[in-house]
Formats: sequence, C-alpha cells, structure tokens
Amino acid sequence: MSLQSFNARTGQAVGAALPESSAADIDSAVQAAAQAFVTWSSSTGGERAALLRALASGLEAQREVLVPLADEETALGPIRLNGELDRTAFQLRRFADIAERGQPFAFTDDPAVAGAPPAGHPALVRQRVPLGPVAMFAASNFPFAFSVLGGDSASALAAGCTLVVKAHPGHPRLSQQVFGMIQAVLQAQGLPAGVITLVQGASIDVGVTLIRHPLIAAGAFTGSTRGGAALQAEANARPRAIPFYGELGSVNPIVALPHVLAAKGEELATGLAASIAMGCGQFCTSPGIIVLLDNDASRAGNDQFVSQLTTALKAQQPHAMLTAGMRRALDASIAQNLKAGVAALLHEPVDATAPRPFLGQVDAKTFIAEKVLHDEVFGPASLVVRCASIAQIVTVLETIAGSLTVTLWGADEDTVDNRALVRAATLIAGRVLFAGVPTGVAVSAGQQHGGPWPSSSQPMTTSVGDAALDRFLRPVALQDAPSWLLQRQGRPC
Repeated sequence: MSLQSFNARTGQAVGAALPESSAADIDSAVQAAAQAFVTWSSSTGGERAALLRALASGLEAQREVLVPLADEETALGPIRLNGELDRTAFQLRRFADIAERGQPFAFTDDPAVAGAPPAGHPALVRQRVPLGPVAMFAASNFPFAFSVLGGDSASALAAGCTLVVKAHPGHPRLSQQVFGMIQAVLQAQGLPAGVITLVQGASIDVGVTLIRHPLIAAGAFTGSTRGGAALQAEANARPRAIPFYGELGSVNPIVALPHVLAAKGEELATGLAASIAMGCGQFCTSPGIIVLLDNDASRAGNDQFVSQLTTALKAQQPHAMLTAGMRRALDASIAQNLKAGVAALLHEPVDATAPRPFLGQVDAKTFIAEKVLHDEVFGPASLVVRCASIAQIVTVLETIAGSLTVTLWGADEDTVDNRALVRAATLIAGRVLFAGVPTGVAVSAGQQHGGPWPSSSQPMTTSVGDAALDRFLRPVALQDAPSWLLQRQGRPC
C-alpha cells in the first residue's frame, strides 16, 4: 500500500505517494531500536541532554521548510504552527535539563538495619531503569508538539528509551522531513541510527504490527478513544503484555454558576467561543459541554449568556479540518446529537471544507439518558446542558465518567455546594480549572494531562509536563549491591 499527502484546504493530492512500511520494514526498525537501547539506556544525563538540545536546534534551523509543509498538510496556519514548533523545541530542552539534572537516575538509599525482620532488613537501593524500545504513535492535531519529536518522544528519550515512531498519515511529508533532520543529528553526535526510527502507513495493520512486536516495551499514543482502545487491547493481548499510555478523547465540561455569569457573562462568552473554535475545535482540551445551573432565579441570566455565546460563536471563522475524514466524522456526530434530542442553537451546515461552529442545547435528564451525548465531538462544536440543581450537575459530571479537564467558574467560596462540585470534578478529571478555558496545556512541573477512561488509558500518568518521564521508567530494588554498582548513582548498566 502507499501513503498520499493531501492539501488540507483543497483536498488535492500533493507530491508522490510514499510507500507504506511492510512487516519487514517494521521489524527492521524495531530491531535497530532494540540494539541501540543497549547503549542508550545506560547513557549519561549529559549525553541525553546533548541529543535533545540538538534536536530542538534542528527543528528551529529548518523552520522555514517545516512550517509551510505542516501548513499545507494540516491547514493550521503559520502563526499557530510557528508557536507549536517553539513549544516543541521548549519541550525538548526542558527534558534535556531534567536528564542533565539526573532526575531519571534518582534513587532511594535504604541502608541495612541489623536484626531479624520485620524491624531488620538488608541494604536496599530503589532506582529506576528505562523500559526499552517505545512505539510512539504520532497525533494528527499537533504536527509538531505531539508528533515525531513531541512530548512523548522527548520524555522517552530523556528516560533512556529508544523510539520507533509511527508517523501520522495526516502529515507524511512533514514527518519525513523531520525524520531526515533526526537522522542527521544522530549521525553528527555519533549515536546509533536506531535511537529513533520511523515507520509509516495509513492502514491499521502498520500500528497493530508495531505494537505486537515482541521487542517493543511500551506504547505511547495521542488520538481517538476508539483507536487508542484498539491498540491498548493489542498491547494487553500480547504474550507479554506491555504498558500502553494513551491520551484519548475528552469532552472537557465547563460548569458556569449563575453569579459569575451575572458578573461577567459577556466576557466569558467571548473567551469561550474562541476556545471552542480554536484550531477548528481539534484540541484534546476543547470545551465540548457547558453545564448551567438552571432554576427560576438563574434562567434569565443563563438565557442571556447562551445568547451572548451563540453570537460570539457565530462570529468565529474556523479553518479547514485536518482531514476530509475528520470533517465527515464531525458532521455525523452533530447529526447523532440532533437525533438524540439536542436543540440546535447555532447550526449552519455548509459543503465547504471549513465547517461552521455548532452549538446545541439539552436538558440534564436527556443528557444523562442519551449515551451518544457523552462522546467527544471532534471539531468546533459544544453542547449546553441545563441542570435543575447542584446535585444534578454532579450527576452530569459522574455520567461523563472521565475527562482531561473540568472547569468550574464561580466555585471561589468554601461552601457545601462548591465542595461537592470540586469533589465531583477531581473524581473525573486530571486537571480542574477555576478560571479561564481548558485549551492550552502548560509544559511544567505541576501539569497533569490525563484522566480516567475514556480520556486516557493510564490515569495515574501524564503525557504533558515533567512527570511524563515517569511513564518510561520501571522501579528496581538492588539488595546488598556491590560498591561498583552503587557508585553508578542510579544510572543503569
């Protein structure tokens, strides 16, 4: 099979078709990664930092080539893509600093205690070792920051793992260009080419063959819940199951309480509309549900806010979606919502590549009952859910089950109701916001980008921020270890 690049704005094929990786190609890439792991896993923090910084500089040096390529294949625009390239370089350098500080080699020294158990015990040192070659599945919606050299790649390399990158078929020419730069950097640093290898293809077989390979030690994925669930099932069904870190679909509810809407409803509506339409709604943290406390006292204010949001959203001009398939999926999801009882507040269907924003409304009872309304609608679409009480808001959040984020506007005082909302939000989300909108995920020490299923496959981990490194390290206890091993200060052999 072959892989074709398309202009995201016109749908026209661009350039020659690229060959899809065969089973033999995938095996060769994984074998190279496994061989390179022998030396890369025992590399120093300085060696890892040098590679990560060189990769960041390589991206920046090719900016004038990479950004136009990315724009043609994704229609995300040069402003957004230049900013994303900057973020990607920042992530690489941040994990370089983390590796150089020795964080992957952190260990716990538990000296021997004389006497019999349970009080006494031998000398123990608990340290961490890298897992092995990682199958990294690139995302479509972030062609730099969650793609070939995105956060998964940066954190895995800093941990001492090698990579087999499955390029996303939505931007194959960009992926090839980035990989060419990677190969040049590896060669310049005298590192094995197997530290980072690449496979490609649009068929399901490529991803399945990769995750099934017996030398792959972990999988990292950013994409749809359906795709992630299928790959996780493959990872679990192997003779030796492996961890699979999937960042999946999310509806990111915003709970807007009446008093905050009364105080600054128009301002919030304007910011929310921009967030819904940002990147044509193709963000994992796009706000898909707006929950309102709707009673006799608050109804007029809610009506005004919804009207302001509708007006602000109508003024937005989303660009083309990443692929024609995603556009078809958006239209189908909106049709399903309407069939399930959603009333359209803003619905301007057009045949053009770029969709118009959609805003629907439904009562909480219908939302809770209709399972299809709990699913992510990937695109510039959101759903207003009106609830009769705080208890019903909590039930709506519980129905959602898992989300990357929950935003609580107006929960600023210590009240019984606000405690109930915070409790419900923290039970289903990895990040709870009390101001602003959920789009925009800072790469920092305190970040948590992951939540209960279906927003991620491993809610204890994060795919963004410093702790992303921990996914690719496994604890090992060394008991009564010889001095030469202890002198390595946590660095694996």
